[in-house]
Order: sequence, then structure tokens, then C-alpha cells
Amino acid sequence: MFGLSELKQTRVYQEAREEGEQKGKQEGRLEAKLEAIPKLLALGLTQEQVAQALDLDIAQVQQVAQQK
Repeated sequence: MFGLSELKQTRVYQEAREEGEQKGKQEGRLEAKLEAIPKLLALGLTQEQVAQALDLDIAQVQQVAQQK
């Protein structure tokens, strides 16, 4: 019978797991950047400066700035 331990050893499982980990890391980095926007704006940086510093689109910065 094909059990969980055998499944974890397959290439398909390993690739899917790695892809999921990478996606999670990317989402985490984006979330951290979005959380930093209000703090940087409070320090007196312009929206354009924040977008450049965090390597984000100006629209993303403007959207977060409007929400806070």
C-alpha cells in the first residue's frame, strides 16, 4: 500500500512542497513591506520614496496609505 511516507519521497511531492514554501516566503515578504508603509510615512517619507525604498508599486503604497 502507498502510504504517506512513500508519498513524501516522490519528486512530485517534493516539488509541490518546495513551491508552496517559496510562495509562503514571498507572501510573507510582501506582508512585511505593506506593514512598513505607515511607519515610513509617519517618519516623513513621501509615498514615492516609500515605494522606491520597498520596491513596491506606487499604487500599493497609496492604497495602504488610504486605509490607515
